[in-house]
Amino acid sequence: MTRIIVLHLYEIHANPGGGFAASRRRASLSRVVPFFREPSPEGGQPREVFSFVFCPNLMILSVPLETLLDDFMLTHPIFLTADAFQQVLLQQFCLPAGEGPGAEGEEPGEGGGGQPYGVAELAPDGVSRKRAVLSVAFRYLDTYRELLQEEGDKFPKELYVCALQELSRHPDLVDDVVKLERWTQILNCSCSEEKESRRKQVRPLFRHFRRIDACLQPREAFRGSDEIFCRVYTPDHSYVTIRSRLSCRVDDILALVREKLQYSDERPLLPSKLILVAVTSAGEKAVFRPSDEAVFTTLGVNTHLFTCQPSELDSLLPLPEEIHWTPGDSKLHDMSAEEVANQLVAFDWELFSCVHEVEFVCYVFHGEQSRWRPLNLELVLQRCSEVQHWVATETLQCHSLPKRVQLLRKFIKIAALCKQQQDLLSFLAVLLGLDNPALSRLRLTWEGLPGKFRKQFQQFESITDPSRNHKSYRDLITSLMPPLIPFTPLLLKDLTFLHESCKTFHGQLVNFDKMHKVADMVRSIRRYRSGQLVMDTETSPSHLQTKAYVRQLHVIDNQNLLFDLSCKLEPRDG
Repeated sequence: MTRIIVLHLYEIHANPGGGFAASRRRASLSRVVPFFREPSPEGGQPREVFSFVFCPNLMILSVPLETLLDDFMLTHPIFLTADAFQQVLLQQFCLPAGEGPGAEGEEPGEGGGGQPYGVAELAPDGVSRKRAVLSVAFRYLDTYRELLQEEGDKFPKELYVCALQELSRHPDLVDDVVKLERWTQILNCSCSEEKESRRKQVRPLFRHFRRIDACLQPREAFRGSDEIFCRVYTPDHSYVTIRSRLSCRVDDILALVREKLQYSDERPLLPSKLILVAVTSAGEKAVFRPSDEAVFTTLGVNTHLFTCQPSELDSLLPLPEEIHWTPGDSKLHDMSAEEVANQLVAFDWELFSCVHEVEFVCYVFHGEQSRWRPLNLELVLQRCSEVQHWVATETLQCHSLPKRVQLLRKFIKIAALCKQQQDLLSFLAVLLGLDNPALSRLRLTWEGLPGKFRKQFQQFESITDPSRNHKSYRDLITSLMPPLIPFTPLLLKDLTFLHESCKTFHGQLVNFDKMHKVADMVRSIRRYRSGQLVMDTETSPSHLQTKAYVRQLHVIDNQNLLFDLSCKLEPRDG
């Protein structure tokens, strides 16, 4: 009889005898993981118990076993930290035969194991349990490979040492031990040269330290250990350029700034206390806490870092170039819509491909507390905002009415080309930019648009219609075959709605129905990226010029300033 390892989740309560007894079986919440019990944050009572159980009948499961395991791998950071999960795997692997869940002599519902009723005779033997632990560990390593590799995680090595020690008692584990050794090399040894090379590549931070040669390079995933260049401004708008890890804490950033300032002739006397502040182009200010981490990728399109004394906070102003814009002809007039669209799609695909699946979970469920910051996802969201403001900025800076009409035509054509190439991120971002109130109010400009383009724009606008839960957009994306780039903000909106509308815990139980829905949404990202987008490899001077322009957009993100420009072009009636 083929026996399959299945995890059962139980609601548990304190047992007067000192253990914890299973009070109710939840077969529909079966999951494939080893035994685990964690105190709940409220009162120290265990929140959930996971047990290895051998089940000959998969009919008790509502979804396939492979999907269950994938659900757990994608969502376990929500209710179980990576460090805790790794320790559980190590502990379970090292348990001697006859101990732990399913130990002989334990009656159903008794003792620390909390075995389900009627399955004590199905308890795994020692080697089967160890293989089960290794099977789950391999899946974990495969899912989080890039993130664990970046950290040089010690878990595979520790598990390998444990498995090596068990080899004399369990020779059947030899293939698993060899596989585990390869994983140890992958995560700790073979990538050492690559990691050293990455450390030497100090990259300018997206938008906040412009360098043309860097923006032309293919985008690689940002990791917390990457070193970047970034400017930090002072109240008089002078600045220092610091070299910092992307995951650096705010107090470490301030230490780097202080070190730079002490060598500056302009600031011979350093204040006793400095704070780090994000200042937007509209003058809004956000003070970071000293313990905040990875703040660089959270900055808005035209938001800059300032350092000052607490008493100087009210005096901080946006940079002059963010407030005063000189109208003029757009560079976009000299570029073809096809070439601009190609570069938008290529850059969006690079950014989207850098986002690890778990970043979507961390962004919605953990925020600042997660082990892995959603650095690359934050950059995708910023790019979406940037493209929206780019459309309004380019059009509103153009004084000539015929040229503004020409730009509207070009943007509608760019949107159509992005849609054709299945880049829904830039497609919808361009449409939302055209719908910016400062731009949509230009009656004379829109009246000059040929009927063909007006009709096409109206058709596109229907896709942005939020009615019936964005049905038009969902119908569109369902009709497309991968590879494609989704409108990421809507995916995050769906995840956020799911998070806020469903409880993560029901009493002492993890709500695995919610976990399955979350994992299913995240799996859609995997489907969208299941193919490779074909990139244009042309290297003509005009091609490189367009590429640099698209990857370093200069935009106005201050809505008040956009309205001022709009009213100068077409003053309000009366």
